[in-house]
Amino acid sequence: MPELRKDPIVRSWVIISTERAKRPHDFAKPKEEKVSKFDPFAPGNESVTPPEIMAFRPANTQPDTPGWWIRVVPNKFPALDPNLDLKKLGHGIYDSMSGFGAHEIVIETPDSEATIATLDYKQVEEIVWAYRERYNALLKDERIKYVLIFKNYGADAGASLAHSHSQIIATPTVPSRVVSEMEGSSEYYKFRERCIYCDIIQQEKMENTRIVEENEDFIAFEPYASRAPFETWILPKTHQYDFGEISEENVKTFSKILKNVLLRMRISLDDPPYNFMIHTGMPSGEGRNYYHWHLEIVPRLTKLAGFEWGSGFYINPTPPEEAAKYLREVDISKES
Repeated sequence: MPELRKDPIVRSWVIISTERAKRPHDFAKPKEEKVSKFDPFAPGNESVTPPEIMAFRPANTQPDTPGWWIRVVPNKFPALDPNLDLKKLGHGIYDSMSGFGAHEIVIETPDSEATIATLDYKQVEEIVWAYRERYNALLKDERIKYVLIFKNYGADAGASLAHSHSQIIATPTVPSRVVSEMEGSSEYYKFRERCIYCDIIQQEKMENTRIVEENEDFIAFEPYASRAPFETWILPKTHQYDFGEISEENVKTFSKILKNVLLRMRISLDDPPYNFMIHTGMPSGEGRNYYHWHLEIVPRLTKLAGFEWGSGFYINPTPPEEAAKYLREVDISKES
């Protein structure tokens, strides 16, 4: 029977449509033919990107030359511009701001064919270190109120280039989704004096039906009110507010579980397009006691239509308990 489930944090509803239940093979897609295209992120093509902001490379190599294993550059077609002055404007009941901010590309590997799912654990660690360094560097500008780290993988998820990369956008305002999470977490804390994310972790461990994988520091699970089939969250198991404070040991364990979850999806879902994003606390420190940084992965296996846009409901044809079971049972030992 269909079931409506309420997200305990933002308090939105989703429909778990068991009448439309879909298993991994139901989402299989025809393989896209690879077309030979120029790869601006490949080693040797450094001159065609904007000058690098940061790179992990041997000390004896020059910026914007080959030899790097992680490279961060400004987006050539940025959504926001760090060179603009921040101006806030009003037009009657409408508010606007100048397009101040930053938009960066993290080129995750020199290998044009690799993905996070296929890279070795050490290289994924290097990606996370790059995230941390750029996150903290961007927040040194007091005009920046939020830094969102995200990845679009596959054309259906919004990626315009196949070479594995992530993006970072720094904004002068906090995204509405994060505001909603902060507000929901605050309300829960006022009532119970506990972090709702910490309570969710305990609930998931107690029920043990939606957990995909866990290690000593992190847990990956399908949210109770998953918005999409195989939506997966990764959370630190101890209360942590700010991604920018992630420790060296946590970088290792976070990288490992992130790669493993994406590898499970690659195997069981035929290498699906997906988006992931890191939601973290604000630089002001507001909510340090009740907010909990986390990464959300949303495979792009279904499309939003009129009902979703008109109602704000999501329809998910795969119960999260079944999705977790499929992902958990994938044997990644030979692939990792």
